[in-house]
Amino acid sequence: MKKKTVALWAVVALIMVALLIGIIFTGSDEEGADISETMQDAVLHENDKIDFFGLNVNPGFISALIVSLSIIAFGVVVRIFVIPRFKLKPGKFQIFLESIVSFFDGIAKQNSPHRNGFLGAYVFAAGVYIFVSTLFELIGIQWVSVAGESVTLGAPLSDINAAIALGFLSYFVILSGGIASNGLRGIGRTLKDFSLPISMSFRLFGALLSGLLVTELVYHYIALSFVLPVLVAVLFTLLHALIQTYVLIMLTSLFYGEVSEPHVKKEKNKNKKTETAVSD
Repeated sequence: MKKKTVALWAVVALIMVALLIGIIFTGSDEEGADISETMQDAVLHENDKIDFFGLNVNPGFISALIVSLSIIAFGVVVRIFVIPRFKLKPGKFQIFLESIVSFFDGIAKQNSPHRNGFLGAYVFAAGVYIFVSTLFELIGIQWVSVAGESVTLGAPLSDINAAIALGFLSYFVILSGGIASNGLRGIGRTLKDFSLPISMSFRLFGALLSGLLVTELVYHYIALSFVLPVLVAVLFTLLHALIQTYVLIMLTSLFYGEVSEPHVKKEKNKNKKTETAVSD
């Protein structure tokens, strides 16, 4: 037992020494791009455009296509080959799927007791998309930019355009719930929160982009680019995937439930003669 412990500590010591030697002898990153340019390009994507059938698009667009097609393909396979084989005594995969569906359906019913059928489907789709698309950047798929350089495809929602699109889509879903329940009154209820799509969009974009920028910052300095970026990237990605999924579906379901609550008209009082007779 003691020999195994000594051997384990020896391996750990060798790894630490190897990392230290790498940090000392690798040198600085003075010839690389300036950190401000690196972080600016991570936001604006001015130098890493990708050709898409003649159009120059951001890497996030390609990421969004890959993630969307992957989710759709997975859903089709599950619907055709898995769901028809569901049993009364479920297996592990069936329990996993039913737990996810029940979680989103429960949030919809809890926050919108009057109209929750479509809301449950939407928060499920939006939640799965946010979670999967955020984890997508951990794969590190490489693509060739218009300039001929290799570009790593990031999370789709780290692109401001994708975040704004999802934010406004959620807002339109909330608006549809208000119209379906209360007509023009529902439109008024929804429009009073005119800043909601902006706040949801920039909350998504800011949270996901912060992880990307922190990782870029860590990678930029060579002394920090051993082991630490892996931990930072994984922890930030998992944290953002969970938090942003929960935040968006909760905001959407809460506001949807508020605007879709049926307006109860106040009953008119009985005529004065009747009231007078009762009071007497």
